[in-house]
Amino acid sequence: MAAGKVYIVGAGPGDPELITVKAMRRIQAADVILYDRLASEELLGYAREDAELVYCGKAPGMHAMPQQLINEALVRYALDGKTVVRLKGGDPFVFGRGGEEALKLADWGIDYEIIPGITSAIGAAAAAGIPVTHREYAASFACVTGSRCHGDKTPIRWDLLAHGVDTLAIYMGVSQLPAIREELLKHGKSASTPVALIERGTTSRQRTITGTLADIHTLAAAKKLSNPALIIIGEVVRVRDRLLQAEQRAISMIG
Repeated sequence: MAAGKVYIVGAGPGDPELITVKAMRRIQAADVILYDRLASEELLGYAREDAELVYCGKAPGMHAMPQQLINEALVRYALDGKTVVRLKGGDPFVFGRGGEEALKLADWGIDYEIIPGITSAIGAAAAAGIPVTHREYAASFACVTGSRCHGDKTPIRWDLLAHGVDTLAIYMGVSQLPAIREELLKHGKSASTPVALIERGTTSRQRTITGTLADIHTLAAAKKLSNPALIIIGEVVRVRDRLLQAEQRAISMIG
């Protein structure tokens, strides 16, 4: 039996309508779909009726399927001749472990294709009215994982990020927010730097909280912010405030 093919697919930041045409076509044609927690389940409605759906999501401290078993499942289904979609929230190569899965498939000589998706640093920020770059405020941005704040073998260089990049988009950082704030302030980031927390970005349940490095940790606790959430740190957050003010002026003029 000829081996099948695996498509490692980005589902986008939450809104199912942000899926790409190419990704949608692969979902519709798949024999098997292994899907993550952050991939909109609405997308599974486009799968064939006979498609096998396998949940392998990960929440903080709770993994439905360890990564090694996911890798092995992808290989097993492909060797059975199946067309497989590995459906991931956001983009599979931005903190999505898509690279690990691709390496496993390559080691087995299995045909695969990466289908990019909109990552939350772009999608959620835009949905909140925050551009990650702006001619007045920011010429650079960095995507950073918040899960390595302390104790990791390869710690984050907050000393470099505090001053070397205009906008920081921090994934998986809600539980580490006080530590992230502490690190940036320790390395000279101004306490008045604007910060936005975007919970469930691009979905109908999106919530955006804004503040500064001085108070964002207390605001997050008071508002009971929860995952999934993106942290945006930088002057570009001011664009959101300007947009909201312009909208209010337009409403008052109409009124």
